[in-house]
Amino acid sequence: MHFNELNLSQELLRAVDELGYTEMTEIQQQSIPLLLEGRDVVGRSNTGTGKTAAFGIPAVESITEADRKSAVVLILCPTRELAMQAAEELRKFAKFKEGVKVSAVYGGASMEKQIHELKRGANIIIGTPGRVMDHIRRRTLKLENIRTVILDEADEMLNMGFREDIESILADVPEDRQTVLFSATMPKEIMALTEKYQNDPVHIKIKSAQRTVELIEQFYFEVAMGRKTDALKLLLAAYKPASAMIFCNTKAMVDQLTEELVKSGFRAAGLHGDMKQIQRTQVMNSFKNKTAEILVATDVAARGIDVSGVDAVFNYDLPQDNEYYIHRIGRTGRAGRTGTAYTLISGRRQLYDLRAIEKYTHADIREMPLPEKSDIIAMKKESLVKEIAETQAGHNAYDILDRLASQGIDYREAAARILEKQLRAETESLPDFERAKPLKKGRNSGAKTVKIVINIGRNRRIAPNFILGALVDATGMTGKDFGKIDIFDEHTTVEVPETEYEYIIDSTDSMKINGNKVEVKLYKGGESGFRRSRRPDDKPHFDRKKAAYGGKKKSEIYSDYIPNRKKRMKKRH
Repeated sequence: MHFNELNLSQELLRAVDELGYTEMTEIQQQSIPLLLEGRDVVGRSNTGTGKTAAFGIPAVESITEADRKSAVVLILCPTRELAMQAAEELRKFAKFKEGVKVSAVYGGASMEKQIHELKRGANIIIGTPGRVMDHIRRRTLKLENIRTVILDEADEMLNMGFREDIESILADVPEDRQTVLFSATMPKEIMALTEKYQNDPVHIKIKSAQRTVELIEQFYFEVAMGRKTDALKLLLAAYKPASAMIFCNTKAMVDQLTEELVKSGFRAAGLHGDMKQIQRTQVMNSFKNKTAEILVATDVAARGIDVSGVDAVFNYDLPQDNEYYIHRIGRTGRAGRTGTAYTLISGRRQLYDLRAIEKYTHADIREMPLPEKSDIIAMKKESLVKEIAETQAGHNAYDILDRLASQGIDYREAAARILEKQLRAETESLPDFERAKPLKKGRNSGAKTVKIVINIGRNRRIAPNFILGALVDATGMTGKDFGKIDIFDEHTTVEVPETEYEYIIDSTDSMKINGNKVEVKLYKGGESGFRRSRRPDDKPHFDRKKAAYGGKKKSEIYSDYIPNRKKRMKKRH
């Protein structure tokens, strides 16, 4: 269905046409006619499916000559970014329609400026619940003429603790209003709001999990524990996205990863909730105008951001919710365009989580090998060959070559030096990345190993299963990632991949084994710091060739050990 088939004013159709909108998305097709009729609507749809236009176009169309000086439409959004984005979109829809005044009110921005806008007669108010409540208390925003209330990303507003503010606002708005609610998910709290504050709502559910991801190619890379940052640098260097978003689960990780990328020469900027509004605005502007080619963000900070032309999305951390995966990758597949999403995973636990996401989204997430440094250098060479082949040489270039020749440097040597300098500049910061190899095939597997030492042993009645279970639980690695376990009287040594030992030691900082707090160090023979009191009859208590230990959960490892222990107890008695 096309927009010109709707009963819209010529001014609005002109604006929609100028924006390049022709055919409606599913959420727009189902929502807009109902909203134009004044019906209450509950729309279940994800980011990237055109929700802003679905409620924005009817909101702009509803403004009449009589609404010039009072607020008649109130739109609540969970974040400042989403409020700003929605306001920007609605201003575009209202470009040719006189009398429409859109005002965005949100925390972290000048209250005086917002009050001035409201006093000038804004009739469509878009804001975050907290700042809207501030204006209501100051009486700079009056609700007696509100006839439409729209809750955008309602589930996220509830997750952020805005329920009390939302209910307070809805209680102050006239009862004969139109109430519209859009949400990616429909938890009980959302359903309670619809029952309490809506009048015979029409429920619209868009199967956007499939629609959002069907045009997006999705890949994952298995990465050794503690090496995700190095892997990400290789991917960014190999694929060279002109615009990319990288998602992390914590604010601290956003800061840390952004710093690492900038150090390596990438034009990256971070975005999270602890940043001041002026910082957030600067970051978003730099990303939109391509000053920063990479945006590193948390889910909440990125909610509502609509930046066109994002080439790729990287999941540095797996999202904490399956819906968030759809929100994330939807940044690169908007408005019918194709996109690419890459996910980094470490350990079997994260692989299981990824498979659950794959099942939930009905998508095909394919494994790909991580590019090696040598591959990227080869790609850079090919790129240089192509670039040079397509470039026309000018008089100045030949002049330089003539001057070099007079110094005994011919054109081949000159070109080689220039190319070498450029290649070095583009590749010297790339990490050397050795793929992690499990120890399941013994020493001939090719994986270099070292030993860690744990300050607990036979005198605490420790069994190999206890050691292995604790290590698997603390690190997220699989049982097959660990090698030979030797238990002595007062300490235990474990063979681990050399590429992982630092991560393992860091991950086991607060590890307990059988209720005992333990310390883990790199084993250096007699310099380990722990007593070595191996008796002549000491024998390894764990054969790493036994598949029963590999990749099992802690509870499964314990259950394997207990029956064997019972058998030994029977023999003793």
